[in-house]
Amino acid sequence: MKVPIQSSHLIPVAAKHGFQFHHAEGDLAVLCRWLPESPSRLPGYATHQVGVAGCVINEKTRELLVVKEKQMPRILKVPGGLSNPGEDLAETAVREVFEETGILSEFKAILTLRQHHNHPNAFGRSDIYFVCRLAPLTFDLSPCEEEILYCEWMRIDSFVDHADTSPFGKRLGHLVKHGLDYGFDRVDMVMDELNFPYKVPVMYYKVFHRPLQSDVTE
Repeated sequence: MKVPIQSSHLIPVAAKHGFQFHHAEGDLAVLCRWLPESPSRLPGYATHQVGVAGCVINEKTRELLVVKEKQMPRILKVPGGLSNPGEDLAETAVREVFEETGILSEFKAILTLRQHHNHPNAFGRSDIYFVCRLAPLTFDLSPCEEEILYCEWMRIDSFVDHADTSPFGKRLGHLVKHGLDYGFDRVDMVMDELNFPYKVPVMYYKVFHRPLQSDVTE
C-alpha cells in the first residue's frame, strides 16, 4: 500500500490492521502485509548501494587521474560516486569523472569491484563499488569547486607509493601497472549486452566477464 506524505496520518490506522513499513522514498511510504498464514516471502527493499569510480589512464605517460575530496581530504583516490537509478555503470563512471575533474573520457572495461558490508555512508546497507577503466578524451583539468580539494595527473608508481593512497587504491594501482606491462586483456572485465527473451517487449541487460578466447556470441 502506497501512502503519500500528505496522508501519513493514516499509517497508524494501517498498522492496526497488520501493515508494516516496507520502504520509504521521497514523499511516499510503502506499507505491506503478508496475507497467507506463513512467514512473509516478500522481497526486501534495497540491500546495497552501488558506487562507480572512473580509473582514467594516460597510457603514454603511465599517469592516472587522481583526486582528493573535500569531505575526505586524507584519501588520494580516483574520481567516482553513486550510480543513479537506471544508469549503466559505464555512464556513471564517465559522468562522475567529468563532474569532478572536467575530463571527458571513454569507457573501456571494468577493472575490479569492492564489496563492503555495513558501509558507514550507506545507512547500514552494503556497498558495491565498481572501478571502470577509462581512456581520456581531454586532458585539461577543471575540478569541481564544491566537491574536489584538488586533482592531478599522477604517475602510477607515485600513486601506489603515496602515504594517502588506501589499500584498495594501491591494489588498483598494481592492477593498472599489470595491464600496462602485460596487456589489459589480462585484467579487464569486458561488457556485452544480452536480451531477456521472456518479456514482451524484449528487455536487455549488461554482462561483465573476462574476455573469451573464442568468438562466443551466446
